[in-house]
Amino acid sequence: MDSNHSLKERKDAATPRGVGVMCNFYAARAENSEIWDVEGNRYIDFSSGIAVLNTGHRHPKIIAAIEQQLGRFTHTAYQVVPYASYVELAEKINQLTPGDHAKKTAFFTTGAEAVENAVKIARSATGRPGIIAFTGAFHGRTMLGMALTGKVDPYKIGFGPFPGDVYHAQFPNPLHGVSIEDALHALQSLFKSDIDPKRVAAIIIEPIQGEGGFCVTPFAFLQELRAICDQHGILLIADEIQTGFARTGKMFAMEHCGVIPDLMTMAKSLAGGMPLSAVCGKAEIMDAPAPGGLGGTYAGNALAVASALAVLDVIEDEQLIQRAEQLGQQLKQQLHATKEDPRAAGRIAEIRGLGSMVAVEFNDPLTGKPDAVFTKQVQTRALEKGLLLLTCGVYSNVIRFLFPLTISDALMTEALGILDAAICN
Repeated sequence: MDSNHSLKERKDAATPRGVGVMCNFYAARAENSEIWDVEGNRYIDFSSGIAVLNTGHRHPKIIAAIEQQLGRFTHTAYQVVPYASYVELAEKINQLTPGDHAKKTAFFTTGAEAVENAVKIARSATGRPGIIAFTGAFHGRTMLGMALTGKVDPYKIGFGPFPGDVYHAQFPNPLHGVSIEDALHALQSLFKSDIDPKRVAAIIIEPIQGEGGFCVTPFAFLQELRAICDQHGILLIADEIQTGFARTGKMFAMEHCGVIPDLMTMAKSLAGGMPLSAVCGKAEIMDAPAPGGLGGTYAGNALAVASALAVLDVIEDEQLIQRAEQLGQQLKQQLHATKEDPRAAGRIAEIRGLGSMVAVEFNDPLTGKPDAVFTKQVQTRALEKGLLLLTCGVYSNVIRFLFPLTISDALMTEALGILDAAICN
């Protein structure tokens, strides 16, 4: 069997450097919240494949559902020969998403694909070209996804020009000096200086920014956005790709604020590791594109749909919404205890999040400025002790926590001990 070192040499020779890889080891197998590499080393997974595995690695109910579908067929292309499971999953998503209005759902393959199709639907429904996103946002690596993304490094460097009629407004972040009032003023200034609101098809926003640092969008700001959209006939798109499917202590993060979006994008933990994404929205809006305007060869793949149906069952049967709240509180308590440790004095600027979508932001204790170097050190020390952590944030000074919601109490306790030691080293 190849070693981690020999596989890295082969990787460097065979694959481009633009595909950034965090770990210097190679996975051999995984189970629930643990990964073992090709040399037998074991790691606790607090990354979940970037928020994909809320139901953990290889959940037996998901494996069984995929195996059962394998016995039937793997692919027909839904647009050519449809199948009942696609319809069943759409019905379930329509029922689970916020709002009691009539809804329809279309399935795609990746999160970026869902975002692009939401924009297509919004433009078709409104007859308008403009799209407004926010600073710090992440909406994908496709050309339109990059245009919408509000973070240059590393996503946009060298890839322009990007599609037009995309604008960015300030995201409200009090820790970094941007109040709700500042953000609303910036949006009104955008309407005056860059685009007439009557030319805006949609405003797209993450209820909790993902790559931007797990910054919770203030509920009052989302409520004001809803009012502004209603005033000008603009559609509100909630990007729930990272926040969905029980991560925040609700099935979807928008449920926390009571704001009903016109369209929602979702992916990641929808299908437990299988590639599947979706756009769900008001029926009349979703019906705006003509037949053939939406779809994709692999969109709504039968294996992924079977996995997604099992994911929804697991979330309900194992009460993962409640589990997310419980685990998030446990993590926050540990982080607050670590913050009071003299060895971490002045390091932790903020602990934030909803449910189990939690982050900790680090500043330099002497300057008070974002400390990306220390954040990287914490990540590295944790990895050396067998804990996988992901960084994020506009200044790369945030660690986000994305453990499977199925993690055992014993593993959670072990991981929090490693985390405390990595911060207080």
